[in-house]
Amino acid sequence: MRAVTIETVPALLARLLASDPGRPRVTAYDDTDGPTRGERIELSARVLGNWVAKAGNLLQDELDAGPGTRVLLALPPHWRTLYWALAAWSVGACVVLPDADADVVVTDDPVRATGRGTVLVTLAALSRSASGPVPPGALDEARDLSAHGDVLVPWDVPGPTHDALVDPDGTTTFGDLVPAAGPTERVHTATSDTETLLRLALGAWAGDGSLVLTRGTPDRRALAARLRAEGVTRDA
Repeated sequence: MRAVTIETVPALLARLLASDPGRPRVTAYDDTDGPTRGERIELSARVLGNWVAKAGNLLQDELDAGPGTRVLLALPPHWRTLYWALAAWSVGACVVLPDADADVVVTDDPVRATGRGTVLVTLAALSRSASGPVPPGALDEARDLSAHGDVLVPWDVPGPTHDALVDPDGTTTFGDLVPAAGPTERVHTATSDTETLLRLALGAWAGDGSLVLTRGTPDRRALAARLRAEGVTRDA
């Protein structure tokens, strides 16, 4: 998808904050089997920006990430995946999706979080540390992220032709990353594909809209009632 005008991710986040900092921009429901089942997480533009700032500062301060750095997001479609992608783009790094060579690996799988250059993410909303051992040299997001600042100042700015996203379908540059603004929509997705999640979120936000994410398989009637209650205008 090619943007008519180039908008950077930091500019997009700033626009969402200026438009309405308290309106939900991400609402996530978890119906998976496991410790996160039953969670409902809602992030306003202000809260989303806070997560992005902390993750971006961690990427810069701990892992020297910036333009040219390849950040592998080995994460499922999840609300945490969204802020890690935005953080990587905010510092000018390129997000790569499994499986690809990378300088930094952000993952919820302890097997992949091996040594320096890796961040172990715990998906549960209230976690304050990883539920199991953290491999030596890896960063424990649940424990370490809170120590980083709430204001992100990128060390460098990527050009519009720099790589922003590498996935099985090819490469997207920063100039093509944020789509042109469309209608304001509240978009629902239950996608199992991380690339699809990222593109749906960017499209919704470009139009000053929001995203509702469902993980797992809820009862069909319950899902229909949920989408009505959330004011969903498009089921993607």
